[in-house]
Amino acid sequence: MSSLKAKANPTKAFFVRMLTRDISLDDCILDLVDNSIDGAWRDSGQRPSVLRSGSDLSGFKIEIDISEDGFYISDNCGGITLDNAVEYAFTFGRRDEQERVNFTVGVYGIGMKRAVFKLGRKIRVKSTYRSNGELSSFVVPIDVGEWLERGDEAWDFAIDDSEARAEPGVSIEVEDLLDETREKFSDPTYERSLRRMLARDYMVSLRHGLEITVNGVRVEGWKLEFRENENFAPMRDSYEDGDVTVEITAGMTSPPPDDLEPDEEPHSDVSGWYILCNGRVVLAADTTTLTAWGTTLPKWHKQYNGFAGIVQFSSENPELLPMTTTKRSVDTSSRLYQRALVKMHKPARAWIDYTNARKQDVETVKELEKAVVAKDIFEVAPRPTFKTPEVTRPKSRERTANVNYTVPLRRMRALATGFGNDRMSYREVGLEAFEYAYENLVDEGA
Repeated sequence: MSSLKAKANPTKAFFVRMLTRDISLDDCILDLVDNSIDGAWRDSGQRPSVLRSGSDLSGFKIEIDISEDGFYISDNCGGITLDNAVEYAFTFGRRDEQERVNFTVGVYGIGMKRAVFKLGRKIRVKSTYRSNGELSSFVVPIDVGEWLERGDEAWDFAIDDSEARAEPGVSIEVEDLLDETREKFSDPTYERSLRRMLARDYMVSLRHGLEITVNGVRVEGWKLEFRENENFAPMRDSYEDGDVTVEITAGMTSPPPDDLEPDEEPHSDVSGWYILCNGRVVLAADTTTLTAWGTTLPKWHKQYNGFAGIVQFSSENPELLPMTTTKRSVDTSSRLYQRALVKMHKPARAWIDYTNARKQDVETVKELEKAVVAKDIFEVAPRPTFKTPEVTRPKSRERTANVNYTVPLRRMRALATGFGNDRMSYREVGLEAFEYAYENLVDEGA
């Protein structure tokens, strides 16, 4: 009796659904940008391994155009070779024998395919590359509907000759957008949101000279600076953890706030921890349990504004990096990341202790916070600890009383206007009201 076999072959429709089901449109666009930036670093012969000045990506450009009619991304970052396209670039997943590109962020080999399937139904991927000193080019046209209709046995895509562009690079054009994509791109706020996301997640590459535009408008990378003087100095320390280099930079980006009203914004845009993997921000301005706030550290409070830390994980093998598959968060189960959390605890604790002690003599400490020099993240000198001043309680100080009460917001605003400044903080209004009442009601000579 001959044995029967149960079919276990995958279907195309299943692959398309599963590839795109749990990833956002934003993540798909970032996947395509990742590919371009990996190419720029590779073509430049440099590595995004440490936060140091000297690396230069000037001349590399990524252009993104979005509208409800289509999506287009183009770069001049080296291109995909024909051999790579035939063997690897369009396969669903990375083959074991595929050579890894040093210090990239791509791990699984599905980013480009997942992205274009999420965007629309008609796709053209064109690459111009240099071979033996000459520019060559090809194009891969993908009609998703037609490709699905060809059946589950025909997975390959056709590769056609194409006229070479002026520079090596890749362009991807997507038409017949999916309804979700078209709806997002027609939202007038989405373009601004995308530009802000690119500015944050690629701040390192952008600061090294890479140019990204969205609908013709250049993206300016986020700029993080630490404050330094004789009283304050950011830390910068690095260590090797297996085949991964970990670098931690942390310090004061601005003085802590004086007004700690609980109903105001809980934290600023730049405060918190930034986690980078091979130069790519995977977690930005984080003040959650992902970076130990509210677990081994107190829950984040507005009092801690002004603190920022950057942890850069770098490795030739991106599979070792503690990032999720979407590259938009950290893998908290990673032992590598857990060991880094222990080292991140010390500078965060130093800032917490300083902001607590600061309350004892705010006016004196504010003098120490003056005359600081802004240090760019690329210019911070190596230092094992985050330096903050020691704050001691004044030997003789009049006892004070803390007043805390709640009033209707409209009355608070009206009183501020009555004092001639409707931009006063709640604390300032309260103090002004106390001084006004004290002067009119209290006879200090009695």
